[in-house]
Amino acid sequence: MKNMPKKIINNIEINYEVDGSGEEVLVILNGIMMSTVSWAEHVPVFTANGLRVLRVDFRDQGQSGRAEAPYTIEQHVEDLQQLLEMLQVRQVHLHGISYGGQVALLFALKYPGLVQSLIIANTVPRLTNYLRGIGEGWDEAAKLKDGRNFFRIIAPSIYSNLFFESNSEFLKERENMLANLLDEGWFDAYLRLSSSNSKFNLLDRLCEIEAPTLLAAADRDAVTPIEEMRAMRDRINGAKFVLIPDSGHVSCYEKMDEYNLLILGFIALVRAKKQRS
Repeated sequence: MKNMPKKIINNIEINYEVDGSGEEVLVILNGIMMSTVSWAEHVPVFTANGLRVLRVDFRDQGQSGRAEAPYTIEQHVEDLQQLLEMLQVRQVHLHGISYGGQVALLFALKYPGLVQSLIIANTVPRLTNYLRGIGEGWDEAAKLKDGRNFFRIIAPSIYSNLFFESNSEFLKERENMLANLLDEGWFDAYLRLSSSNSKFNLLDRLCEIEAPTLLAAADRDAVTPIEEMRAMRDRINGAKFVLIPDSGHVSCYEKMDEYNLLILGFIALVRAKKQRS
């Protein structure tokens, strides 16, 4: 599998990156405001442990193409399936966080044969009134089309209070970066992504998931209530549930070492179980 930057899939350019040369493939699906670049520090850890890592930008995200019309979140499932087919990847360890976790759940339900394991972090199985309220607030911030103000508005709900108190320099750098990076096209794309899951609710279908599943929640996540992830645990047969302490919605940044270890540990567990069977 070659590291080719983009492929035309379902009439749109999909950006992806491939690292490593292992036989097992770890697919990483982004949160709504993330991109393949967001995982740059994680990738060396995964490739050093023998994994081939496939990072993907959804349509309207990162370096992928911009959509010309609204779509539903299910569109990303078809885009990913087509990408895996083009790359001749037959089975993956599928990891998604937040919005990417919702796509991963949908993918595991529609294409169970392609999913060797499922790793879901900071994700809700349905759009509750609470989360809808948060999303509407973020949408209003996006409509300002000002990167600095957008970050200032959303940051307190994304990062934990502990991270906020002890990482002021990082947060300021992030604010300055987004002030220069986010343009009108980015905000238009974000709003299409945000509206794509307005009817998302998989609670009654989670029992159909066949893949070994790890659910990683964070105890200070204001966006993803722990109760919602526990509801997933109770409905997915044999699902493992881990609570990451002292972390908010972006646990992949706040607790990077622990986060990476959870992914690697679970994949090793799945691998060992397969070898025993």
